[in-house]
Order: sequence, then C-alpha cells, then structure tokens
Amino acid sequence: MRIVFVIVLSIRITVAMSQTQGPDWFKSVNSTYDELNPVLSSDGKTLFLTIANHPQNIGGRKDPGDIWISVLYGDQWTTPVHGGSFLNDRSYNAVAGVSADGTQLFLLNHFDASGRTANTQGISVSKGSGSSWGRPQNISIPYFQNKSNLISGAITPDNGVFIFSAETYGTKGVEDIYVSLNEDGRWTEPKNIGSKINTQFQELSPSLSADGKTIFFSSNGRRGSGSFDIYSATRLDDSWVNWSDPVNLGTGINSEGREIFYREYEGQGFSIFATTKNSDGYGDIKMYKPEAQQSDSIPVIAKADASSSVVTFDFQQSETDNKLVKVYGKVSNSRTGEPIDAKVIFVSPRMSNTVVASGNYGFTIQLPKSNTYTVKIEANAYVSIMEQLDTQSIDIDDVEMNFKLQPIEVGTTVNLKSVLFERGSSVLLPASYPELDLVVSFLKSNPNVRIELAGHTDNRGVHADNIKLSQDRVNKVKEYLATNGIESKRMVGKGYGGLKPIANNDNEETRKLNRRVEFIIKKY
Repeated sequence: MRIVFVIVLSIRITVAMSQTQGPDWFKSVNSTYDELNPVLSSDGKTLFLTIANHPQNIGGRKDPGDIWISVLYGDQWTTPVHGGSFLNDRSYNAVAGVSADGTQLFLLNHFDASGRTANTQGISVSKGSGSSWGRPQNISIPYFQNKSNLISGAITPDNGVFIFSAETYGTKGVEDIYVSLNEDGRWTEPKNIGSKINTQFQELSPSLSADGKTIFFSSNGRRGSGSFDIYSATRLDDSWVNWSDPVNLGTGINSEGREIFYREYEGQGFSIFATTKNSDGYGDIKMYKPEAQQSDSIPVIAKADASSSVVTFDFQQSETDNKLVKVYGKVSNSRTGEPIDAKVIFVSPRMSNTVVASGNYGFTIQLPKSNTYTVKIEANAYVSIMEQLDTQSIDIDDVEMNFKLQPIEVGTTVNLKSVLFERGSSVLLPASYPELDLVVSFLKSNPNVRIELAGHTDNRGVHADNIKLSQDRVNKVKEYLATNGIESKRMVGKGYGGLKPIANNDNEETRKLNRRVEFIIKKY
C-alpha cells in the first residue's frame, strides 16, 4: 500500500502570449495573497480578479475576497487596484462575466444599499466600463439558494446563461453545478445539470466555451493529479443534463496542487485559471497556451545501467543547456537507516517528460544546469516527499542529495511545516492552503486512513491560553479538511499547548520548531 504526501516547492515557468510579453504574463498581478476567479473583459484589456485576505479588502485580512482590477498597459498588466466599495462588501465578491459590449459587469452576489452584507442571495449587475463601475443592481433568480461559503460561476457575454456552483436544493454532495437561463428578461429556476458532471464531492467554478456547448469545471471528486483538477465535457442536447463523459485537461494545466476558475478565451488563443502550484501565495493567476508551452520542452533520453543499482540519465540538450550538474545520493528508511528501493523523480517545466532514477543503494543523474527541478521521492509502504533543486544557483558540478522516508504504519507522524497561522490566533495564513490541499488529496486517495491532528505551541505565556490556542488551530485545520470533503469521523484532534516540545525553548530559532501542527496515522 502506498500513501503519498508531498510538499510542493518548485517554481513553474508560465508561457506568455508571445515572445515580447516575457515569461510570466501575470507577474505583476500575482502576490503573496490568494488570487482567484480571473475574468477578462470582452476587449481583453481589463482583468477582474478576486483577492482573498488582503489587508486593503473591505473586511481587512479576514475578508474572504474582494474584486480587484488590473489593466493591460502595453504588453504588461498593471498592479491590481481595489475595485472600491460599490463592487465590494465584507462578503465574498467575484465577477461572473462581462457583457459583449463591455458596459455591464455581472457579479456573483447581492448588495445592500447601506454597505452591509446583503441578507438575500443572487446575482447583480453594475454598469460602466474599464475600471469605473456604478453601484450594482440586484437581480433575482427564483428559488436561488447557496449554503456554501463560496459561490462560483459564469454568465455568458450575451447575458443568456448563468452556470454556477452552489450547495442548494437537490445537491448530490457538497457543491454541485446548476444552470439558469435568461428567458425574455427573466431568469429560470436553477437546474442541477446531472450526475454525469456532479459527484458526491465538490464541483466548482464552471464556465462555458464561446458556443455554449462545452463546460469547464473544477472537481475533487474524480481521480486527478491533485486536490482539484479541471475537466471539460460536451453538452449533447438542450436539456442541460445530458453530457459526454468529463475529460481531465491534463498535465499542461492540472498538477498536484489545486486548479480552479478556468476560462477559455478561444478568440485570443489562450485560457486563464488559478492554481496553487508553485504560487507566490496560495493561488496565482496563470495563462495556458498549448502550442507555446510545448515548444519550450526539452526532450529526454533515459539509460539504465543493468549491472548496478545506479541509474544514470542523459539529457538531449538545446544549445543553451550545454552545462550539466551531477546529482547523486541515497534514499533510506528514516527509522532504521536501511537503504530503500525508491524512485527519485525529476520534473522541470522545460522537460517534455519526467525522468526516474531508482536503485537499492543510490542514484546518479546528470541534469542541465539552467533549470529548476521538483524532486519527488516515493517508495512502496513509505510516505512520499517532494523537494526543490535549483541548479541555476549552484556553482559546483556535483550535488549530493540524501533522502529519508517515513514508513507507513500506525504512529507515523507527519509535520505540516507549511501550515502557519497569524501570530497568537487560529487564522490560517494563505501559504498554508497548498499543504492542506495535499492532506485532503492524501486522505481521499487512502480512504481507510484515520488520523489524529495535534496542535503545539512553545512554552511561553499562560499554559491554559496555549492549550486553547493549539486546540483552536487544530479545529481550524479539521474544519478545512471537512469542508473539502473529508469525513469528520476520520479525524480526531487535540491541542497540547507546550507540553510536547521537539526542540529547546531557550531561543527563538529552536522555539519556533515547537509551534507546529502534525497528523499522526492512527489506522490504515
């Protein structure tokens, strides 16, 4: 039995629209905060996005998301500007779509004229253009209800179809996808689009192709690359419940992270989406253009030496990749020190496929020195890990990398090193979510596993306060896992305060190691 738990540290290279637009078209848009729900105007010159937990949001750092606006200036996007109090309140705010003539901005929530959070639900429309928009007018949809904290979806440019994700009447699991049609100026009652698309888990952020026949959506209810992958399906008739089998959009877009909010701009030859894969913060906005992405790959030729346990890989290089670095090392059992017959997988955005080194006593591989690599180490009956190797910053020609894997057994403890909180509180920092999403993926891939979540602090302060803080943090992690489809009965949790240090509390460097959240495998 293999249990995979990975920490993603690599850097993804995003291909731009053209050679003149640089390696990352949205570099000035992405930040250490959580960028979500990117929507382009009809002329392609204005980008609307939602940023969560930004200190300048209406609700400050606790605000689940405000609309921000970026403008294409030359061949670069400007740093986003807050959309203002007309478009935003203390609830989650996001754009559903822009009218074909660019004068109407459709929003995924209702507004209260006083500026407080509205007590009704539905969509709204603001009139204006560019970055100047008026006070939204609420639009009613019969029997519209959403029990989820997140509303996502898209309105077609002709204002004819609203396809959205919500937890409401007839939901098959958590969030399902629904459709409402604009018939003679009135929206129809939402219709669940059926079990071919919706699962017992979460289906989020649906959008439609320009002709309205293809749906794109994100789901964690199918066997994908990570916690959420993007899929597409074709509508077979006008009933909106008859669809082809959903197809995963593949590794050019999906990763072990979370991919969501995908929209295709067919006329401009690219798509945009949000991903937690190698992001600056939690989610970043990325652009996908298949033909450009494929042209930058480097072919790989792998050769194994059958006479030993060492596997060596030679790379067919481009003219710019004429320097190699040798990477070698061993993989061992973290408890016994015994060597492990493990796979050491090297992945780079500039390689056309992954390569694997394996052997009982070590591995050796030669890599182009101009790349950044994700290194994934996995073996049967061990917890997999993932690390980063940046060969561009290395001045030497040989690098030793040794790895220790934890065996899968009751009592194995996994330290969630990237799960962090605001100082003195249980508010998760945005950088925590990628690792939490990986825990979600891990538990879904291994349905028999039961875990205990354990929260710890250092020993400073009042003991009772530390116990409460650590318990609150454990509860926050449990809440996140449950919200993302993990059954509560599979998790128990306890806050230990400073009772179980793993390092000395006498100085800050070691004291910070004691402030942690872990999970312990209780059953598998």
